[in-house]
Amino acid sequence: MTLNDPKARILAISSGGGHWIQMLRLRPAFDGCNVTYMTVDPKARHDVGNAGFYSVLDGNRDTKLSLIFMAIKILAVLIWVRPHSVISTGAAPGYFACRFAKLVGARSLFIDSVANAEEMSLSAKLVLSHANKVLSQWPKVSQKNGLEFHGSVL
Repeated sequence: MTLNDPKARILAISSGGGHWIQMLRLRPAFDGCNVTYMTVDPKARHDVGNAGFYSVLDGNRDTKLSLIFMAIKILAVLIWVRPHSVISTGAAPGYFACRFAKLVGARSLFIDSVANAEEMSLSAKLVLSHANKVLSQWPKVSQKNGLEFHGSVL
């Protein structure tokens, strides 16, 4: 199944702020697919029109309990949606989604934030052994870490 297959189910997931903005800029690549979006801000629902949408509790390494609730909800959405592909522009939600993608037979792509110009983000480092592919938006970071570079989203 290819990305532009109308039957392709995609879970596009990111944290908020710049990560979400970068995800929204990828929308033209998803034309013709059945896309479900997931992010930390419930108000972001209006950004994706009639597409499927879920929000998840925000969390980071300093809020461990929130991370547990985040992980559980992401796993539940993956089981419910059964995406063929998981695409993330980052942070903790993307890490968990890519980590759990194999459990539902999905391939995963993690695009590290354009804000990480000098080194990979923590979530990108953690997801390296779980995602099918991790991209950097900076050529030097890609070269330094053996990642692919195909340009930046911004």
